Amino acid sequence: MVVDYAVIVVYLAGMLAMGWWGMLRARSKSEFLVAGRRLGPAMYSGTMAAIVLGGASTIGGVGLGYRYGLSGAWMVFTIGLGLLALSVFFSARIARLKVYTVSEMLDLRYGGGRAGVISGVVMWAYTLMLAVTSTIAYATIFDVLFDLNRTVAIVLGGSIVVAYSTLGGMWSITLTDMVQFVVKTIGVLLLLLPIAVVKAGGFSEMKAQLPADYFAPLGIGGETIFTYVLIYTFGMLIGQDIWQRVFTARSDRTAKWGGTVAGTYCLAYALAGAVIGTAAKVLYPNLGSADDAFATIVKDELPVGVRGLVLAAALAAVMSTSSGALIACATVANNDIWSRLRGAVRRGDDRDAHDEVRGNRAFILVMGVAVIGTAVAIDNVVEALTVAYNLLVGGLLVPILGGLLWRRGTVYGALASVVAGGLAVIALMATYGILANEPVYYGLLSSLAAYLIVSLVTPATDAAVLAAWRERLAGRGESAAPEPTTVSA
Repeated sequence: MVVDYAVIVVYLAGMLAMGWWGMLRARSKSEFLVAGRRLGPAMYSGTMAAIVLGGASTIGGVGLGYRYGLSGAWMVFTIGLGLLALSVFFSARIARLKVYTVSEMLDLRYGGGRAGVISGVVMWAYTLMLAVTSTIAYATIFDVLFDLNRTVAIVLGGSIVVAYSTLGGMWSITLTDMVQFVVKTIGVLLLLLPIAVVKAGGFSEMKAQLPADYFAPLGIGGETIFTYVLIYTFGMLIGQDIWQRVFTARSDRTAKWGGTVAGTYCLAYALAGAVIGTAAKVLYPNLGSADDAFATIVKDELPVGVRGLVLAAALAAVMSTSSGALIACATVANNDIWSRLRGAVRRGDDRDAHDEVRGNRAFILVMGVAVIGTAVAIDNVVEALTVAYNLLVGGLLVPILGGLLWRRGTVYGALASVVAGGLAVIALMATYGILANEPVYYGLLSSLAAYLIVSLVTPATDAAVLAAWRERLAGRGESAAPEPTTVSA
């Protein structure tokens, strides 16, 4: 295991070094929060794929393959579909807005800050829980590597992510995510996938050993697939962690086509995880937990050195999502909640840029400590992630997409939608249970009904607000000036 340890240590040291390098580049708010809006197609595609394919997609995706076979790919597949839909239909408009948060978009569309404040609180809760669930995954990886205590593993992994994210903000995260994308591609797609299939005896042996349901496209169940679409596909359309990456694109064309490439990559990654899990079922038919499939096959079947690289790939998957969620959580907390409470929101330029960088850096540190502490205290990862996505989709999907697609939507309709959807989700989770499907189904319907009814019975959005909104969508708003330089990669 010495070689495997060396691979992991070198990888972690490289992450911290990139954090330091990113600190040297992050000289303004724009550089720190959205990498100066300068990423070219290659870097944009790689980093977007890295953030959406986290520990749940890698370790959890293999676990679903172990439990359901090839249809276990549906969870990650719906993530890829959501990213494709965002990239093809919405990313160009989002990128042209030149904002930093989803709540700022709502303020621009509906006028005033009322919708933005409430949506900021909901989005903060979502990004916080997303960062927490990603951080908890360190316990699984470091247990395989070093047999560490759960708390020590979470603190160690979380501290490294907090360190490089705090140092360089989005520039550090972009650089580390690009490395993590390459490591994941090599470790999971090019090494673990073919080795797992060969060790299981090939596809013919896998079919002979397992029930036919393991190779049925819809074996996981239609209702489950529909729920995945509601939660993950729609969640990809509106999450701050995803939008903040769209904001890093140097042009709307980069956002559209770079995101399309990343979404397509997600579809391939989904199938790979399911195949690996299916192979693990042949090799280890009686595991106590399906989520142990990834760690078991890596630990027992891979040669020295390769094992370290694949574990580094799993670590990369967790770190990319964790760091993306952390900077999103801190950005929302600072720009949408704290700054509004102080009455000191500044838009447009980067005046007092160094102070803003320092303030955002402090918020990443504070939120990072909160994430690590919460991760140590929470036991049920699935329930925490379900709560986060239920609130996001049930409370924010309708007013965000409504603002982009329906001219008649009003600020009162948006407020009613967030409140009705959020309260319905909370009440139904208390009634049916956190993991039930009803909360997101009926929460979304409540949100839609409130949005339509209240928007139609209240005065239309002021014409001047809509005119300013159209100017920003066209890339002609006051903050839409192009950045002076680009990163072409």
